[in-house]
Amino acid sequence: MKVLLIGSGGREHALAWKLAQSPLMEEFYAAPGNPGIAEHATLADINIDDHAAVVAFCKDKAIDFVVVGPEAPLVAGIADALRDAGIAVFGPSAGAAQLEGSKGFTKDICARYNIPTGAYQRFNNAPKAKAYVRAEGAPIVIKADGLAAGKGVTVAMTVDEALAAIDDCFEGAFGDAGAEVVVEAFLDGEEASFFCLSDGKTALALATAQDHKRVGDGDTGPNTGGMGAYSPAPVMTDEMVSRTMKEIIEPTIKGMAESGYPFSGIFFAGLMITDKGPELIEYNVRFGDPECQVLLMRLKSDLLPLLYACSNGTLDQVTADWSDDVALTVVMASKGYPGSYDKGTPIASLPAAGSDGKVFHAGTALKDGRLVATGGRVLNVTATGKTVAEAQAKAYALVDRVEWDNGFCRRDIGWRAIAREQG
Repeated sequence: MKVLLIGSGGREHALAWKLAQSPLMEEFYAAPGNPGIAEHATLADINIDDHAAVVAFCKDKAIDFVVVGPEAPLVAGIADALRDAGIAVFGPSAGAAQLEGSKGFTKDICARYNIPTGAYQRFNNAPKAKAYVRAEGAPIVIKADGLAAGKGVTVAMTVDEALAAIDDCFEGAFGDAGAEVVVEAFLDGEEASFFCLSDGKTALALATAQDHKRVGDGDTGPNTGGMGAYSPAPVMTDEMVSRTMKEIIEPTIKGMAESGYPFSGIFFAGLMITDKGPELIEYNVRFGDPECQVLLMRLKSDLLPLLYACSNGTLDQVTADWSDDVALTVVMASKGYPGSYDKGTPIASLPAAGSDGKVFHAGTALKDGRLVATGGRVLNVTATGKTVAEAQAKAYALVDRVEWDNGFCRRDIGWRAIAREQG
């Protein structure tokens, strides 16, 4: 099979690493890729925002299957352009990608199909949103409706904080994403990430993970795109997984089909496990980043046929096997992230991959033959172990071998699960 992978981050490096192991793989391309992805695939110089150029490349190279990593191209309709050209693709249509592209769309689907989630209201102007916040009080959650690179959500613990977040949205802090705002009830509990493949009819549960959104140790400081993750998430017991499938995923598949947006691809459900059970915080329509990295370290099955089955309606014919080991990843970020940071800082040395550890490239480039950091989140230092504590110790041992003066990381990834293990 000839495959093209779209994307350039840590999630895509993990996908490339796993896809390249498939015995079905004949030729493997990635666009635009990064230096880590280049170890597994031939990098193609295509503008992924130019859908006609992507289709032309696929036809020129006789590509059988395209795997789309990030959300922005999906929301922009890249999967539709490929399907219209007769090319199999992993990822939802633009219509179905509204589950991530519009927080309000998702909340409306939840309301229509009785999917458990926080109570909400949608607003297109600041005065009405602020009046609602004053009436409801805090804590309360303010979300920019559109794509904001993981940064458009404020969990406001005071009314003043909520009002400031509303101003940020409507004054352009998140660009067009903030033209509409969703204000929703604060859910109290423990967060978890749940991943499930869909071909529009069948659902195949994958695995669970827990992300660490805040920049500082002890979950302090501003929200980020994610500073580390581990899998599986202990809070997601067999009963909780079963309830999530029955109460959240299956009604969503049915609801999306009935609404005219059959969903093919991956559901990444951000959940809050409350006293009542699993409640949906939000949907993403692609693998999480950095959750993808820990999921794929644990996946024993060949990834390529699983993703391909989503594209051709045969998901009921495949299964996914998982290692019982724990995987944990630590994000190394540029100093200053999630605020402003220097770009192009040199990374002198990375530890070599071992059987139970790997460094995925998230925001790197080669400049004059030297590896440099180009993004906020730059490396995903990932390891496996029999316990969370063991995986954590191995991951931080690898972190300490990274030679990058401008890098920093949290030192407590997995702390909740380790407290459980030791409790």
